[in-house]
Amino acid sequence: MKAIIPVAGAGTKLRPFTYTQPKPLIPVAGKPIIAFILDHMIEAGIKDFIFVIGYLGDKIKEYLDENYNHINREYIFQGERMGLGHAIYTCKHLIPPGSEVLIQLGDTILDVDLNVLMHSKHHTLAVRKVNDPRAFGVVELHEDGTIKRLIEKPQIPKSNLAIVGLYFIKDFNILAHSLKHNIDNDLRTRGEFHLTDGLMHMIECGQRFDVMEVKNWFDCGKKEQLLLTNSILLDRDLDAHLESSISNHVIIIPPVKIGKDSKITNSIIGPHVTIGDHAQIEGVIIKDAIIGNYTILDNVTLHNSIIGNDAVIKGRSQSYNIGDNTEIDMA
Repeated sequence: MKAIIPVAGAGTKLRPFTYTQPKPLIPVAGKPIIAFILDHMIEAGIKDFIFVIGYLGDKIKEYLDENYNHINREYIFQGERMGLGHAIYTCKHLIPPGSEVLIQLGDTILDVDLNVLMHSKHHTLAVRKVNDPRAFGVVELHEDGTIKRLIEKPQIPKSNLAIVGLYFIKDFNILAHSLKHNIDNDLRTRGEFHLTDGLMHMIECGQRFDVMEVKNWFDCGKKEQLLLTNSILLDRDLDAHLESSISNHVIIIPPVKIGKDSKITNSIIGPHVTIGDHAQIEGVIIKDAIIGNYTILDNVTLHNSIIGNDAVIKGRSQSYNIGDNTEIDMA
């Protein structure tokens, strides 16, 4: 079985970080988002992967080639972003006829038993009940629990079951045919060819879809969600992961993860802090934050903050949204 992971999005809701860093490479709890996805799939026995890349795709390819060279990797470049359905359709020539396929979005971390999902008798979508389903693809069910209807971001939802970005397809050819139907007939939703619409066409053609509810769904699409995900995943491992130089005048309040070759002095770190590699931190109080690689923090107090790579901050207490290659001096 092959897994398709679309990572071609621009990540506009996480700017300024995604101006220079693709969203799947943003770190949470000590490693990039995409690493959680791949490690989960590899543990389930998947070895063959297709990555649909686009915006900053060279950085994603570089990371995967360096850190996941033990898996079989194929790359598809989606030049013009025309929606998730179009992104999946571009993979059609890499999928053998009649093959089962697992699709997972490259910015979503899930708690789900992939082995159970991959042994489903029918096409199956992972879902989760949400308070406000208007921002998601929504599933409506028949009385027998099979899927009746799929709607992308409905204004008046008739269900609170949201599609969480994980799809098990029993025969990719059938999905490709439905996506081709929508593309050939220019059937778009809000200007894009959505995967949800392609799946709905499959249902209209008589294909059966089941649902599988996930235990937890970490959608890393916005700053607040990213920080919450960081906190929850750190809470699962209360032992601080330290690979750096920590002086005697540093207090660590777990859970905290600190990357390699970072130097920290005269500071209070934690709880719920992730610090990247090669950071230099002096006289700082940090909690509920993600700090990038090669970042310099001097005499600041930070909370509820995400700081990108190669940033420099000196001065006083603030809450920041700082992208890569930024310098702030408040001295």
